[in-house]
Amino acid sequence: MHSSIVKYHVRLKFDVEGVVEKADLIGAIFGQTEGLFGPEMNLNELQKSWKVGRIEVSLESKGDKTHGEVLIPMSTDISTAALIAAAVENVDKVGPCPAHFTLLGMEDVRVSKRRVIVERAKNIIKEWASKSVSESEELLKDIMEVTRRSKLMTFGKEELPAGPGLLTSDTIIIVEGRADVINLLRTGIENVVALEGVKIPESVIKLSKEKKAIAFLDGDRGGDIILKELSQVAKIDKVLRAPPGREVEDLTPIEVLGILKKEVPTQPPEEAHVPFSENLSTKLQELFPSINGTLEAVVLDGNLDQIMRVPVNELVQRLESTKEAKYLIFDGIITQRLVDMASNMGIDVIIGHRMGDITKKPTDMLLKTFDELGLE
Repeated sequence: MHSSIVKYHVRLKFDVEGVVEKADLIGAIFGQTEGLFGPEMNLNELQKSWKVGRIEVSLESKGDKTHGEVLIPMSTDISTAALIAAAVENVDKVGPCPAHFTLLGMEDVRVSKRRVIVERAKNIIKEWASKSVSESEELLKDIMEVTRRSKLMTFGKEELPAGPGLLTSDTIIIVEGRADVINLLRTGIENVVALEGVKIPESVIKLSKEKKAIAFLDGDRGGDIILKELSQVAKIDKVLRAPPGREVEDLTPIEVLGILKKEVPTQPPEEAHVPFSENLSTKLQELFPSINGTLEAVVLDGNLDQIMRVPVNELVQRLESTKEAKYLIFDGIITQRLVDMASNMGIDVIIGHRMGDITKKPTDMLLKTFDELGLE
């Protein structure tokens, strides 16, 4: 019987008044239990149907006496196993010699297997937790950072929807509605305020005279009307429009950045002022499908030509020996260690799946995630 189908181990000890062999013990067990409970309960029949396995006997003869143990592996139910154990205990002779059998116990083999499986499961959890804890912490910090960056505030007595960078930036971006503000926040642009209607709020008029003001309006008839009204009462330094028939709230982050280009800071003042070119946007859209989910990194030169493509776990080592790298696009987490190394090598842009805890960011480097660029 294969060990995988054994349910119970019936273990008995025996004492025989005489010297006997293993064959004598097994013969006595089979012979004296036969027919007690019908033919279907005979050990021979149970062995043929794989209900009872090979009976193991260990014995020692000393001083005209023999003692030892018998192990009977069984795959029956517990009741049948108990019945067989009681029948073997009833064996009183081995050959011509008086004998006495005593049950030591019935072990549920499945309990032992479950115990081993549970212990192994605990070890698997410990090993997995130790490997994934750092990434989990990075993801949690990333979520908290996104929440912080995306938090809406209100501005002025009209309580207009605005970004948290509105008052600290030298430039403001004026959009039409609350949904436009949310979309720009998602792109990483925080110096934004919404008009919330055709009538231009006094708070926006006053602020436009104190800072450089850029109007970023929908590419439809409504945008035309608002632009006409805005131009009459506020100081507007530049006008940007969504593509014809499109609204600002529906633009992807890449489209937003492509329209704004160098005209406005896409980050708060302490962030980098690295331009995100249309060529880079196009290259990124080409690369993303082939790199997403691969745990690989692609390094590009200043002409957006591929220098190398490597697994993420080899990235730091390979970067050390790479020259002319300007753009790093990879399926992983942007960490402080990677940023420091890339800065020393003159890399301008890093784009990854997640942003780690970056406490020291170079002013000449742009860091973005695929999600911020509308690719996920």
